Amino acid sequence: MTLYENPAGENLLTDNPALYEHQFPDADHVAARFTHDVVTRFGGGRALLDVGCGTGRDAGHLAGLGYRVVGLDSSERMVQHARAHHPAVEFVLGDMRSFALGRRFDVITCLDSALLYCHTNADLDGFLRRCRDHLEPGGLLVAEMRNGAFFLGNTELLDGVRSRTVVWEGVSYTSHTRLWIDHAAQLLRRRREWWWPGAQPLVQRSAWRLLFPQELRHFLDHAGFDVLALFDSPGPRTDEPWTADADLSEALSGDRLHLVARLRH
Repeated sequence: MTLYENPAGENLLTDNPALYEHQFPDADHVAARFTHDVVTRFGGGRALLDVGCGTGRDAGHLAGLGYRVVGLDSSERMVQHARAHHPAVEFVLGDMRSFALGRRFDVITCLDSALLYCHTNADLDGFLRRCRDHLEPGGLLVAEMRNGAFFLGNTELLDGVRSRTVVWEGVSYTSHTRLWIDHAAQLLRRRREWWWPGAQPLVQRSAWRLLFPQELRHFLDHAGFDVLALFDSPGPRTDEPWTADADLSEALSGDRLHLVARLRH
């Protein structure tokens, strides 16, 4: 059955991984190259766990660079897609707050704001404990996410509804998205409504934890990590392109936040 005939599911994009990659292309593997350069720069090994691996394209590219990669995601359809398209990688269905793989890695990555699905302090503590238990002593945690500090006085992402249309297999899918801050929960909330011909509108709600740089440092220190780098630019989703010898900016006021931390021996 085609997407057009049966599109609903819980989330239009994550339930349809091919559409997700069409909506958010990364033909140059910018995110995976960023990971490789960071790991090389900070002396990481080649056994890597990608938490929140999604469609598996980053894990697949890293495997092609010589990493021994395991990908973990909570979406069964994403994991199925990743297994079919990247057979050199092992993919596991699991929750980032409670996974137990029974092995250790040199590097754990958590890209594209996946870490921010830890909505509560208990969630974040749980994830960092999982990272600590799955990293070799001295192993690296590399994360990329939205920066909570960006929203201090900056409302450009919060002003009104944003609309976008993507054409997939001859069908136009239009989304109308509104973001707002839930101050009490410290969450960036999103309501997205999808429209396409011949179907009822699909409304999806999601949220991301807004973490401030010093707050993140505190959680990492408590979990047994030393922060090696915390910077907003450059990065795989910033206006300034990433290069292997990039000068890492610590202004920490940009939309993205990049973290490199090492597990203490």
